[in-house]
Amino acid sequence: MRSLTVLNHAITDCTACPRLVTYRETVARTKRRQYLAWTYWGKPIPGFGDPDAELYVLGLAPAAHGGNRTGRIFTGDRSGDWLYEALHHFGFANQASSTHQGDGLALTNCYIGATVRCAPPGNKPLPDEFAQCGRFLRDEMRLLTRKRIVITLGKIAFDHYLKTHRADGHTIPSPTPKFGHGVAYRLPWGDLLLASYHPSQQNTFTGKLTRPMFHSVFAQARREIDKLHPAK
Repeated sequence: MRSLTVLNHAITDCTACPRLVTYRETVARTKRRQYLAWTYWGKPIPGFGDPDAELYVLGLAPAAHGGNRTGRIFTGDRSGDWLYEALHHFGFANQASSTHQGDGLALTNCYIGATVRCAPPGNKPLPDEFAQCGRFLRDEMRLLTRKRIVITLGKIAFDHYLKTHRADGHTIPSPTPKFGHGVAYRLPWGDLLLASYHPSQQNTFTGKLTRPMFHSVFAQARREIDKLHPAK
């Protein structure tokens, strides 16, 4: 099986979805006014974090002027502000902000991926685009051999996490786990699946997702990982 490094090179080089290629490159060329001085990344976004991670965080897709600009998942947008603040608060990141690839951010015992690796128009990937990126998600999860706790950000990530494991031959519990903020499922292959609303502005600005709600999911992840390593 290829390494995460090789996988991430394959992700970055992918041109499988013409609609996404056109969109990400157009955004990178036209830019947003406040980012005119930036040279946009404009390519698919690889995973980021600790290859020996026990915590895996799965999102939807890069933001057009976030990851598509900076080249790092959840970096340079409001969703990332929430995510990295929570990861720092619970000891998974060395700093609470993520602004660009050279900002010194490092993750400990945490790896972050996405169901689709290119910024999609309207933040809505098409079914065939999910399918094309599914192979990257499958390989990424296989290569994270120490993964024990999974936080899915939003229903789409939750559903695709389960779909990927089903396609990989795992038996999904019956009844099928249902998405909801704060729900937790211990799955037959050993993962603890935790679900959160996505920290999008649509959710955080309206109060559907509050900081305490978001922190509660990461607090549970922290407790579960600490249980794996009891103090001697």
